[in-house]
Amino acid sequence: MGRLNCMRSVILTMKTSRFALLVLLSPLLSLRADPVDSRITAATVYGDRAMVTRTATLDLSVGEHALVFERLPASLIDQSIQASGRGVAGATILDVNAQTAYVDFTPNARVKEMEDQLRALQRQQRALDDRAQILGEQRDFVKRMVISSTTPPAPAAESARTEAAAPRPSLEEWQKIFSYSGDTLGKIAGEIQQVDEQREEIKAKESALEQQLNELRSAGSKSFKTVTVRVSMASAGKLELSLRYGVPGASWSPAYDARLRAADRAVDLSYFGIVRNATGEDWNGISLTLSTARPGLGGAAPELRPWVVDVARIAPMDMPDEMRREKAMKTMAVQQFNVAAPAAKALRSAGKDAEIQDAGYFAATVESGATSATFAIPGVTTLPGNNIVQKVAISTARLAASLQYQSTPKAMETAFLTAYAVNTTGYPFLAGAMNSFLDDTFVAAAHLKTIMPGEKFELALGADEGIAVKRKLVNRFSEDTGLTSKGRRVTYEYLLTVANNKKTAERVVFKEPIPVSRNEKIEVALITPAPRDLGTKDKPGEVALEEDGKLVWRLDLKPGEKREIPVKFSVEHPADLNVSGLE
Repeated sequence: MGRLNCMRSVILTMKTSRFALLVLLSPLLSLRADPVDSRITAATVYGDRAMVTRTATLDLSVGEHALVFERLPASLIDQSIQASGRGVAGATILDVNAQTAYVDFTPNARVKEMEDQLRALQRQQRALDDRAQILGEQRDFVKRMVISSTTPPAPAAESARTEAAAPRPSLEEWQKIFSYSGDTLGKIAGEIQQVDEQREEIKAKESALEQQLNELRSAGSKSFKTVTVRVSMASAGKLELSLRYGVPGASWSPAYDARLRAADRAVDLSYFGIVRNATGEDWNGISLTLSTARPGLGGAAPELRPWVVDVARIAPMDMPDEMRREKAMKTMAVQQFNVAAPAAKALRSAGKDAEIQDAGYFAATVESGATSATFAIPGVTTLPGNNIVQKVAISTARLAASLQYQSTPKAMETAFLTAYAVNTTGYPFLAGAMNSFLDDTFVAAAHLKTIMPGEKFELALGADEGIAVKRKLVNRFSEDTGLTSKGRRVTYEYLLTVANNKKTAERVVFKEPIPVSRNEKIEVALITPAPRDLGTKDKPGEVALEEDGKLVWRLDLKPGEKREIPVKFSVEHPADLNVSGLE
């Protein structure tokens, strides 16, 4: 009897616990999930990802609602999900949940259409393969028929040797056979050639379709993310619900057009963004923002860990995938509870006013980077999700510039124009490709390094024939030196000519090398320009001698002015010393 009472007590306890659990879960079990009709309204693109904003406008009754955003990209970054709302007072976002959903069909209409086209091409390819096989068999049949009709049969038995041989075809019959075989084989060969051309054409179409499909499938596979936002409404009314999430596959890089306005001594720098969207979602008529922030770097500098040197040991095996997933699920469950608990407390204290105000939210994802700027592209932008490149205009800045021509006549008798400017904007110029123009003439393709606000930079604008530079060897002679010991001296004379053929005064900087001795037995003497005429740091002159034997002239030439500059130096060394490097 005692055991029976004990069993009844256990059963009663189990029923009571089960009833209590059902009472606790009944609000969640009775909450109906409502798919929402949303559209992408905005996207902020970074260098390696994008933050996408989806918006849905809803009419909600009093109570809790589970609002479901379906078929989001499978690559969606769960930690980046944010929800916000604006509507009647008393609307509170309780929590946000993300799950992976798998489907057995292709949800993207464009992918489905391309797959149907590919299957149709494959059917055509199989039909052509079958036709090619039939034509080949027909060709072989005709060949066998010709051989059979023109070859006499072999004797069947020994006694048949005495019988008369079968008659051979006449000339007319030969002509008919060859005429038939020639016409038939020619027609078959022509049709085979047409079939081969059609097969090659279909194969090229299949290859192009498969490449496009691979790009689309890599961005949007047959698994998707479903995000559920649980909202409580203290009063009925409209709610504009926005869901923001990060997704890889989108990027942008800067590009520039630099136009030198020589007459104005200014550079018009046009700043562009080369945007790619390979997320699998089409952005139709959205507000596009480009950001120079780098959220992938985190918000703080990395910790410097001790540099430990120890005896090498065998590394332990990695944690199995099942254990890693289980640990991640437990962590996510704890995080969801931590979000839901304060949200439920706020729900109980929600007001009853019907005025418009922001919906409360108790969890936020903060993204920060180093020096950054955001660029809101004016108007609306449409960008397909299949990795097509689109160029959008960011800004145009006119920067005051100082111009300078640079030349190294020994290497090339050409003057190259360089413009020096300062970034006077409030945003950085990120490193990127740059097209350089002299007024409206394209002169060079270059690369601009990252330029921060207030930083000075230079633009290489290519060769300009308006400044003529020539270098000529005037004289080179050798002579013996020394009375007691024989030496050798080689003297060089060059003439450098610089002419300003432009209508404006220009500064020209050019360099000419003189030999540098690496041996004490070899002496180099500069004769012209005289050493006393060289500029110094305290008293800069027209010409200076830099390290490694580089003579540098900085000339301000008037329009039409021409300067001839002689350069003379000698190299002296023992006569029996073999010297390298002399011209």
